[in-house]
Amino acid sequence: MVSIEGDVKYLKGVGEYRAKLLKKVGVETYLDVMEYFPRAYIDLNSNVKIAEIENDSNVAVVAKIMDVYDKTYGNNKKKLHAVISDGTDSLMLTWFQYNKWLNDKLIIGKEVWVSGKVSIFMNTLNIVHPEIEFLDKDNVDDDFWKNRPLLPIYPLTGNLTNKALRKIVLNCFSEYSDFIEENLPEQILKKYKLRDRRSALQIMHFATSEANALQTRKRFAFEELFYTQILLARTKFRHKKIVQGLEFKLHHTYTTILKNSLPYQLTGAQKRVINEIVQDMTTNKQMNRLVQGDVGSGKTIVTLFCMLLAVENGYQAIMMVPTEILAEQHLQTISNYLSNQPELKIALLKGGAYKGKSKIKEGIKQGEFQIIIGTHALIQDDIEFHKAGFLVVDEQHRFGVEQRAKLSQKMNFPDMLYLSATPIPRSLALTVYGDLDVSQIDELPPSRKLVKTIWHGEAKKKLVYQEIEQELMKGRQAYVVCPLVEESEKMDLQDAETVFQRLQNVVFPKYKVALLHGRMKSAEKDEIMLAYKNHEYDILVSTTVIEVGVDVPNASVMMIEHAERFGLSQIHQLRGRVGRGSDEAFCYLISYPPISSEGRERLQTMTSTNDGFLIAEKDLELRGPGDFFGKEQSGMPKFKFASIVNDQKILLVAREVAFQIIDDDPHLEKEENRLVKEYYFKKFFDREKMIRY
Repeated sequence: MVSIEGDVKYLKGVGEYRAKLLKKVGVETYLDVMEYFPRAYIDLNSNVKIAEIENDSNVAVVAKIMDVYDKTYGNNKKKLHAVISDGTDSLMLTWFQYNKWLNDKLIIGKEVWVSGKVSIFMNTLNIVHPEIEFLDKDNVDDDFWKNRPLLPIYPLTGNLTNKALRKIVLNCFSEYSDFIEENLPEQILKKYKLRDRRSALQIMHFATSEANALQTRKRFAFEELFYTQILLARTKFRHKKIVQGLEFKLHHTYTTILKNSLPYQLTGAQKRVINEIVQDMTTNKQMNRLVQGDVGSGKTIVTLFCMLLAVENGYQAIMMVPTEILAEQHLQTISNYLSNQPELKIALLKGGAYKGKSKIKEGIKQGEFQIIIGTHALIQDDIEFHKAGFLVVDEQHRFGVEQRAKLSQKMNFPDMLYLSATPIPRSLALTVYGDLDVSQIDELPPSRKLVKTIWHGEAKKKLVYQEIEQELMKGRQAYVVCPLVEESEKMDLQDAETVFQRLQNVVFPKYKVALLHGRMKSAEKDEIMLAYKNHEYDILVSTTVIEVGVDVPNASVMMIEHAERFGLSQIHQLRGRVGRGSDEAFCYLISYPPISSEGRERLQTMTSTNDGFLIAEKDLELRGPGDFFGKEQSGMPKFKFASIVNDQKILLVAREVAFQIIDDDPHLEKEENRLVKEYYFKKFFDREKMIRY
């Protein structure tokens, strides 16, 4: 029996060797070939002429190579230039990183297709690191593709070429297109004017216009987002309607004492979020809520009120944080808040072996501690809780729905609260945290001062050093952040070790300078950070390990080297390390050429706003979801078709449709949902079983 899920190695033109290459890019079956969409298209009938191109526009042109040369710049570094022309004008192409393969392929007289963003360099139109395809006869020698107005350009790997992939795709559709099955109900296709799956797949590869292909891609974005939201809707339905949670009562004991002892008034946003959490906690369903709050918005006190609600109902409240030093900081902060309630016992549990750890573990098991703060050591197999009722997970952006399920199951389904100091754009929140209820603390306390952010080029670094010294003379402290730990032959960037030596020996010899980076052992990092907090050092030279770090109110100034290389949310988190006291605070962004137009836009954004939610939206727009949380993000959905940046409107529609279906028919038993049920249980049910809670 022929199956569209057959092994791709048996497809004409593939074989064992190419099958291994295709497997690297996720193509293992005939259907995978059909769903391996082009990343771009060459329009051989394009009317775009170089003479008509405007600065700062995104273009794609077909032209001939007229000249190729390399040039030395900076510290003996080389860049490669090629000049192309279509007869109306010329355009320069520039590469700062390139290899021999590219140099050998750039032959004068060859016709090429290039695309990218145009800028002006030395009064000449220029594209830096363009997309490029060589249009010699060897690449378009198939009779079918020779007559096409549009040539697909595929993501490549190894020795795979576009010529080979076009033949493989053509063979695949010729043999197996009749076996393509629909996975969206007819009523949805009609209502939202979506193409059927078979013709849509064909258009993606054999479109006659790029506009047609772009429009058709929306069908696949909808499909993917729709089924992801069905998964989230069913997950949310389970913990709202099925999973039995804890029903807390408002006893107004520990919570009221805390409220009456606060030396300040809660903001309106803090009160609103506390009420939202309390409403969840006082039902008999398990709470699963995410609280987003910008740096300094007061998430800790909000969290403590809700922890005490659990405690006054006889349950243990647990807080898990990403680092030991942050756990110690939370211990100190919470202990200070509860200093007038000595009957409440707080435990600190860290990883590794240390004196007294077994006694703490036994105390947690026996219920001697009502509040437990710790690192990931809290979820190790040998940790037992007496009566866990409330779990807070800080900096939750490295956990997805599957990890959250494991935490919940281990502690026998307590109420769950997740905290994020990285404001998350709505589209990401609906996909990464789409099964959770979301609260936002979108107001800063009146005492919190905005950090003044100033952008300078490297030429003004001495001026910045003078400004830093002014702060040091007032008894304040400073951070200097570098992108690398040590000097690199591959990248000409400021590194922490070199900067540390220069600052200590040349720039600030009268002051004490410390070095902190991710290669140090955890205990060493904690020791340095604690010493800095105690003002044993005046300046801390660091990599981004301080992004989530200790509260040092005396630190009033930060300098970020190569700020053009950092993402907006990352700079915002770093900037949040200063301005935590009552003094005016400054953040200096130092940039080095060459700066891309995106880099400029990021730095301009940072100097124009302190609003973390605006910054997060801009960061997502500029960098995309893959880089938003950093490489460690484990909960980020991997989409084949959809773009969280470009398909936000489709996401909202897909979510609305999916949640309506599950609200009306949670088990997908109605005939109108038969197709949805069949496809969902085939493709998504294994994942649902992993995350059931």
